[in-house]
Amino acid sequence: MTFSTITYVVEAGIARLTLNRPERLNSFTEEMHAEIRLALAALDADRSVRALVLSGAGRGFCAGQDLNDRSVAIGDSPPDIGVTIENNYKPLVLRLQNLRVPTLCAVNGIAAGAGASLALACDIVIAARSASFLQAFSKIGLIPDTGGTWFLPQRVGMARALGLALLADKLPAEKAAAWGLIWDCVDDAELMPTVNRLAAQLAGAPTRALVRTREAMRAGITNSLETQLDLERDLMQELGHSHDYREGVTAFMTRRAPNFTGE
Repeated sequence: MTFSTITYVVEAGIARLTLNRPERLNSFTEEMHAEIRLALAALDADRSVRALVLSGAGRGFCAGQDLNDRSVAIGDSPPDIGVTIENNYKPLVLRLQNLRVPTLCAVNGIAAGAGASLALACDIVIAARSASFLQAFSKIGLIPDTGGTWFLPQRVGMARALGLALLADKLPAEKAAAWGLIWDCVDDAELMPTVNRLAAQLAGAPTRALVRTREAMRAGITNSLETQLDLERDLMQELGHSHDYREGVTAFMTRRAPNFTGE
């Protein structure tokens, strides 16, 4: 597939989706949303893919919505931003959150607005030390979207989430890691080597078990303890019949490296 606003390649079981509008800090347009949907659909159909790396080209990760795009541009009448959310951002977040493989986000430079929330929709986020996160919505009279009002309070607590949203101050990557917003902050030169190493680790892991772990932890946010214990029972029952469980135990018992397939 040939794209104009993203790049998408698969190599050694790792799908790499790169936002590719560096001249606009990889800000979202209708076209970019459509191309991301196509790439993620291709990923879902490709059983060789075992992990996804999401990144941004150039000096930033993603500056959020491109306010010059026709879907949100100010004209003679107010744009219906709700339609843009419903058609683009909502399905994007849900697709990432329910992808059949683990997801890893590499944040270089600024991750602002929907760009920050896009990163948080991934399972593991690694940021360069020069990167920062910005909830800029209050500066233009809006609220955090793309799941921002859901991700932020869960990751950093209500006090910090409200501070970030209401004050619209930049959060440096190092502080974001210290607050638990992201997994890690590394030196700029180490960003992609670190991400590549972790992506290879995820791609060689028992993929189904990783995805079920994600599902169980998210369910635990609202489940009662008893309901969560029931869910753990059901998922363990499923995974106990998997190829990867048999392979993992056999490899452990025979003291060799496992060869997981994700099945």
